Amino acid sequence: MTDSAMDKVNLTRKFSLFSETWRQGEFVWHHHETEDELFYVVKGALTIRLRDGEIHLREGELVVIPRGVEHQPVADEELDRL
Repeated sequence: MTDSAMDKVNLTRKFSLFSETWRQGEFVWHHHETEDELFYVVKGALTIRLRDGEIHLREGELVVIPRGVEHQPVADEELDRL
């Protein structure tokens, strides 16, 4: 019995499907009504601004922003490739 919500994920394989990396700068303030959002830093650094503070992520770190929480991802540097 296979449930797609419980299938394992090979991150190396998934990352090979991307041809672009995060662009430098700020994303818009936003939130998600029905889903959580996971941010995982493969290379470089990322700041997640929240209305009451900031979360600073470095390589190998991740955070899950719960649904309904307003946030703004910010990248100070643009990386060429993973």
